[in-house]
Amino acid sequence: MSLTTPATPGLMNIGEEARPRFAVLPDAKSLFVRRAKRLAALSKDAHAKSQSIDGYLAFVARVCAAQNSILAHLPDAKLPAIGDADGTLPLRFDRVDVDDVAEATFLALLNALIDVETGPQLAQVQALKAQSAETRRLLLSEVLRNPDDIENVGDSVLALAALQVHFTRLAGKLDAEALKPVADGVCPVCASPPVASSLVSWPEANNTRFCMCSLCATQWHVVRLKCVTCSSTAGVSYPHIEGHTESLRAETCDICKSYVKIVYQVKDPALDPFADDIGSLDLDFVLREEGWKRGGRNPFLLGY
Repeated sequence: MSLTTPATPGLMNIGEEARPRFAVLPDAKSLFVRRAKRLAALSKDAHAKSQSIDGYLAFVARVCAAQNSILAHLPDAKLPAIGDADGTLPLRFDRVDVDDVAEATFLALLNALIDVETGPQLAQVQALKAQSAETRRLLLSEVLRNPDDIENVGDSVLALAALQVHFTRLAGKLDAEALKPVADGVCPVCASPPVASSLVSWPEANNTRFCMCSLCATQWHVVRLKCVTCSSTAGVSYPHIEGHTESLRAETCDICKSYVKIVYQVKDPALDPFADDIGSLDLDFVLREEGWKRGGRNPFLLGY
């Protein structure tokens, strides 16, 4: 595989009429079902092309469907009384306590997955369910604060899937107008890194870029042609794999030597930053071979 980079990065002109708001809060009721549908479509396409990732895409699609299925039955999630002194980061991940609602979310997700999983994945889900509530709560706390430093990646992925549901429900209760930028590559709600960014076609925000949080799914506006990770405007390029869609690229930065993927929903509305990040793992392999490091995080791609 080889990478190709357009002569003019970004592909689109920034619309003169665009007046994007800074932050858009997640809607859990539509988020997970949309992800599940996109992942299922990507899995079907990968299977048709005899790509080995098709099974994993199908697994993540089932997890997202399970995330969606438990929403109506969960106890109410209450916003914690935390946040920095100036009111920023209302759900800062390293300050949120894993409470009974978070653990109940984890257990509900495991119960939903028991009905759809088989083989080793079913055994893993059953083992987690057999643990005590306190053990599951400890796992949630560990992966929340150190997602990349856990021995059992499989358990970490499922714990993070439960935390995605919990934090998305909490984030949906916030006031988007009260949010403000905090730092490069940091979600203004929970301080997690983005999973990827999107060029959107929303009213009043056409052709503008929003990053999506890897944990709470909040989206925040980031100026285009600027590195998401370090904000440099020098040495930013947009490579993609030759022969693959040009609507999904990596934004690489020569200054910090990192990349964050970008999907052009203005060209293909079916693209989803979370799902297509997983579906484009071949791009990660090529970039890693060339010495780039991921600036984004995907709970289902721990280790990449």
